[in-house]
Amino acid sequence: MTPSFFTAPSDQAVAGATALSDQMDLMGQAAARHAERLGHGHAERAREWFRRGQAVMARLGGAAAAGTLPDLIAAYARDAAERGVLTLDALRERGNNDIAHQAEGTPPVLVYDYETVVDGAGLRRPVNYMLLRILPPAGVEVNDRKRPYVIIDPRAGHGAGIGGFKADSQVGVALHAGHPVYFVAFRPHPEPGQTLADVTFAEGEFIRTIARRHPDSPKPIVVGNCQGGWATLLLAATNPDLTGPLVINGAPVATWSGRIGESPMRYNGGLLGGVLPALVLSDLGGGEFDGAHLVSNFEMLNPARNYFGKYYDLYADVDGAREKFLEFERWWGGYHFMNEAEIHWIVEQLFVGNRLARGEARLERGRPVDIRQIRSPIIVFASRGDNITPPQQALNWIADAYADEHEIKIRGQRIVYMVHDKVGHLGIFVSSSIARREHTEVTSTLQTIEALAPGLYEMRIDDQVGEGIHAHFTVSFHERRMEDVRHIDGSHRREEVAFAAVDRLSRLGAEVYDMALRPARRAAVTPVSVEAFRELHPGRVGRLAFSDRNPLVGPVAAAADRIRAERKPVPADHPVRQMERLWADAVEQSLDLMRDVRDAWFELAFLGLHMSPVMQMLGRSHNLERTRADSRELHRLPEVQTILAGIERGGLAEGVIRMLVLLAHARGSVRRDRLERSSEVMSRQEPFTTLGPQERVMIIHEQTVIVEFERARAIETLPKLIRTPAERRRALQLVDYIAGPAAEMEPHTVETLAAMREALKRKTLEVVAPPAGKTGTAA
Repeated sequence: MTPSFFTAPSDQAVAGATALSDQMDLMGQAAARHAERLGHGHAERAREWFRRGQAVMARLGGAAAAGTLPDLIAAYARDAAERGVLTLDALRERGNNDIAHQAEGTPPVLVYDYETVVDGAGLRRPVNYMLLRILPPAGVEVNDRKRPYVIIDPRAGHGAGIGGFKADSQVGVALHAGHPVYFVAFRPHPEPGQTLADVTFAEGEFIRTIARRHPDSPKPIVVGNCQGGWATLLLAATNPDLTGPLVINGAPVATWSGRIGESPMRYNGGLLGGVLPALVLSDLGGGEFDGAHLVSNFEMLNPARNYFGKYYDLYADVDGAREKFLEFERWWGGYHFMNEAEIHWIVEQLFVGNRLARGEARLERGRPVDIRQIRSPIIVFASRGDNITPPQQALNWIADAYADEHEIKIRGQRIVYMVHDKVGHLGIFVSSSIARREHTEVTSTLQTIEALAPGLYEMRIDDQVGEGIHAHFTVSFHERRMEDVRHIDGSHRREEVAFAAVDRLSRLGAEVYDMALRPARRAAVTPVSVEAFRELHPGRVGRLAFSDRNPLVGPVAAAADRIRAERKPVPADHPVRQMERLWADAVEQSLDLMRDVRDAWFELAFLGLHMSPVMQMLGRSHNLERTRADSRELHRLPEVQTILAGIERGGLAEGVIRMLVLLAHARGSVRRDRLERSSEVMSRQEPFTTLGPQERVMIIHEQTVIVEFERARAIETLPKLIRTPAERRRALQLVDYIAGPAAEMEPHTVETLAAMREALKRKTLEVVAPPAGKTGTAA
């Protein structure tokens, strides 16, 4: 018999060879995708550029032949000079706006009036957060009995207000639907000693305050944007009894996830030192981390746009784009700060450690945070055009938190996700088209989502009728399995072991810095150095250099006023202006090419270093996953067995809900009109109105588990629940009304409905109007 110490090296060699094979395979995939983007994408753009260039040169040649070229050049030269002065004036006003905004305390950039309801500085655990009540504009009526909306904006370097940045916004959609709207905002500087646990506590107090202000309303809907999304999950996981449905927009929760050949931002931690830069920058900032550093990270994702494109767009249409530019820049330059403890927790627990998605995040005193404790329905909105929070980061936490879709049902949870094809990260919050379409439909759907059976669903907007603000959409919910979520990530997440190695090295680096270097670093920091470090940040210098603080900018305002009084712009189709546009496109593509080469190098360097066999072995102890139970184990869970033991217990309410769950299970999807009819019946018809919302939710949960694990018996035992002929007639009337005409049903649905009728020994009933019944209060 061979001693074990001879076999162990062989096992290690096999493991090392497998790790090396994975590394080479992933690097090959990354190189191929980057090469395709660099070759095909830029080649197509170059061909289009040359095609346009030939057309412009032909026009200029024609003008030269006609003798009008000198006049065209002279008119363009004057226009270009005028636009240059007007652009400088816009930059001057931007700098002045920054100074004035900072002098005001950097208030939220909301377009709506508001009042402060709770100032977090006065709470038992003080924070720089505030709860604001949005005041409806003239002509908009709000019903205080309707479910309140609470919007939590991201604290990711900028100030608050992006969710109410425009009239067509998340705030605007909710207000026009008649809902009271509250906004969670924050001041630039945190309170001394403030932590993320304190912030979560404060947000819980805000929700309790709203509940007291609206005692006759259902629990508030909480909307979390970007980093406000994971903050919303923290709030709901630690206070599962407080919130109503959650809407999570573009939130990075599964931060290790992404797609090979894309998602470059996720590699920053591995190549820039993990949590160490955040600690060093916090120490240089006197204990506060400057949000300008986070904004710079976002800008570097698309340097062509942020350092050239947006300024050229202003220059090209300075007469029409000035106000829009200044409006956005007021928010973009409103830098905010975090305490060292806050940024440390965010980077270590989320972006480097990915612990929230895996159930390992800890708040104060080691308190665990488990997303599975959330009882409120969750709607997740992601986009394939989002390079800050790709769909994998927005959705993979579902696969990390739950064993499969069966566990979601067992826990009585409803998770609905929607993936947009094109919109970018900020477009999720500020795009008018998104507000009028996706946010409008989400707002409308939230009124009925609690009538949806527990499970995992994809929400689709299938059809549109009408245009603009009068448009209506057909929405459907399609039941999904966990494989559908995992399918979004084509790499099967094999590269995530490399991030586990980064996590381990990051912790080691932070400990070494904390013990060996931090005392000396802190001793060298003075108030003067802190102020200089902040003011000399390139983001601030580049903006304030064009303000009135710079004496060289003084003559610009007067010159701009004279130009505006006599302005005669040349049209955009002017041939020399088209040459200018070609030049700008060439500059932008050159910067895009540099970015794409940088991203390719970043990814290949990361995979080459952290996917090596040694690093995979180093990260194995930190690449932990939840224990995943199969369906048989889930069937044996005590809570499942308890529910199944009551399969024959109940009455008309339980029987009708079971029949609706059976139909939904057979269809695999639910149209919103059916969901609305179901919500109408359960909120306005007996025997449901006397149950109360929580009891209705509990019955839906129990009947979903019964149908999930004992579908055949669920049908067979219906007569045990619905006993008398009158009750059976009533049950079928309600089900027929909710399900709609048989002609619109799928074959499986028709078969299920027939099986239930057979069990109840009733013939088909044609119902075209709501069944009569006692009307109760709408939920």
